[in-house]
Amino acid sequence: MELRHLEYFVAVAEERHFTRAAQRLLVSQSGLSASVRALERELGAALFVRSTRRVELTGAGRALLVEASRALASVRAGKEAVAAVQGLMRGTLSVGTEQCVTGVHVPALLARFRSEHPDVEIRLKQAGSASLVDDVAEGRLDLAFVVVAGAVPEGVRLVRLAGEPMVLLCHPGHRLAGAAEARWADLADEVFVDFHQDWGARGLTDRAFDAVDVERRVALEVNDVHSLIELVGEGLGVAVVPRPVARKDHAAGLSTVPLAGAESGLWEVSAAVPEEGRTGPAARKLLSYLTDPGAYEMPESSCGARSGGSSPGRT
Repeated sequence: MELRHLEYFVAVAEERHFTRAAQRLLVSQSGLSASVRALERELGAALFVRSTRRVELTGAGRALLVEASRALASVRAGKEAVAAVQGLMRGTLSVGTEQCVTGVHVPALLARFRSEHPDVEIRLKQAGSASLVDDVAEGRLDLAFVVVAGAVPEGVRLVRLAGEPMVLLCHPGHRLAGAAEARWADLADEVFVDFHQDWGARGLTDRAFDAVDVERRVALEVNDVHSLIELVGEGLGVAVVPRPVARKDHAAGLSTVPLAGAESGLWEVSAAVPEEGRTGPAARKLLSYLTDPGAYEMPESSCGARSGGSSPGRT
């Protein structure tokens, strides 16, 4: 089994399309297809269900994708480790981030890394925390800035960066606007605006309501912070959000209400990285910046005020 065959297979699996995978790898589509067929012959199993519009993984393909991604990540880490011993920093740094995380200013962090290590290609993916943590576990990302509501997959560790409470965000004409605080149980009959289910804030909110045995109705799901604020601003629902979101300039006209017992919904931002032995040199270097106060904090104008949470540490 050749590494090139695994690389081609992973590209097709991620793109769900042979032409796009070939374009991504800068190879001919015929050569890519031949490599995938050779891999299928060697394994004695079909890896894809092909159609004229797209391809889907078979059960065998899904099983192989996990191990192939890990194998390629290990090979890449090995090459980077040898380069690091030689005093070089080369290769690729793949970083993921959820929108509007506090405790780290990702653009400034990546800019500093690029200025110091111009030979390393930086790739960035923005998505929900649940999928980002899976990407770290399976070797598709070297590091991700996430908010994790539950346990992390095996092989992933968290480096805590900051913590903020969850608060209620509502229209200024809402019955709870201006209240000193609200209880989670007070929100049982509300219509909610919330993020998609793989976002960290959504997971925290769901768990907090489950803890007080309250069912809620999420009528409007969004995938970006500004859309959530605009929907709440039109009075279409309320939202439970991390405090930095409520501090955004865009939310200035809305009412922010503290939640009683908010410790049950503490929004903790962490860097998700592979376990010690699998963290590559580039990811370790990026992590080292986070111990430099001021180098990782978000500016006041970004996603809210700077976090009052504790300094970074391992969990």
